[in-house]
Amino acid sequence: MDWDKLRVFHAVAEAGSFTHAGETLNLSQSAVSRQISHLEESLKLPLFHRHARGLILTEQGEILFQTAREVFAKLSTTEALLSEGKDRPKGPLRLTSTVALGSNWLSARLGAFLELYPEINLTVILNDSELDLSMRQADVALRLTPPRQPDLIQRHLKVIKFHLYATPQYLKTWGMPKAPSDLIDHRLVVYGETSHPPFPNVNWLLDVAGGSHNRPGSVVRINNYFGIFRAVQTGVGIAALPDFMARDDVNLVRVLPDLEGPQVPAFFVYPEELRHSKRIMVLRDFLIQEVAKSQF
Repeated sequence: MDWDKLRVFHAVAEAGSFTHAGETLNLSQSAVSRQISHLEESLKLPLFHRHARGLILTEQGEILFQTAREVFAKLSTTEALLSEGKDRPKGPLRLTSTVALGSNWLSARLGAFLELYPEINLTVILNDSELDLSMRQADVALRLTPPRQPDLIQRHLKVIKFHLYATPQYLKTWGMPKAPSDLIDHRLVVYGETSHPPFPNVNWLLDVAGGSHNRPGSVVRINNYFGIFRAVQTGVGIAALPDFMARDDVNLVRVLPDLEGPQVPAFFVYPEELRHSKRIMVLRDFLIQEVAKSQF
């Protein structure tokens, strides 16, 4: 297959239209269309269904797109590795993290990292769902579960501890729980229903509270920890929060202080093919030092 035509096909499949792909490739819409037609003729297969609203990959087109995406991801990785400076790490670096860890602990440290390595172009993607590192949706991840893919390298960073927190105003109105069984009389703020929670047993508080979550209005569900944190700050209820997020907030009180949730490990994860990347190595070493200095 002709590499130029394959490059155009990849751009069209990503964009979903000849016009948008042409804008990306700096080609006219007609030139893009001709390249795709020539590729289809050479393969003797249709790659797209043409519709008034855009393009849809055929079954054969989907197979070729999956392969092309892997090939271009590998090429992008190789290009980045080859372009890294001999002395100073530089170039793009895409880091993904859970919302809670990224918006609180990580964000406060990005300035110090970029002062050390100003030639790194950092992009941070906050998402509780796991992005596919092998497909280069990101270069490196901070995760609260160990990776399941065999081609990923993991470095254990720290164990994150969880406790229950609420505002003094909430506790003045609803009373201070003396035992876990007292939680049946309280409003609980828990993680929203999702197929990709940030770690297993994310709503352990509901198990501790027993039947309290069966009462109408007794549970508020929010699908990321920063939202849960803000809800607790405004007196909505009691929530299980990571200590790094809530411990130093003077407006929050630890509830049932002897009750600890699951200890959740945090991992630094990256593809095996990037094990020699200077950008990833300096980020890893920086975060390890920051973890050692901070309390989780």
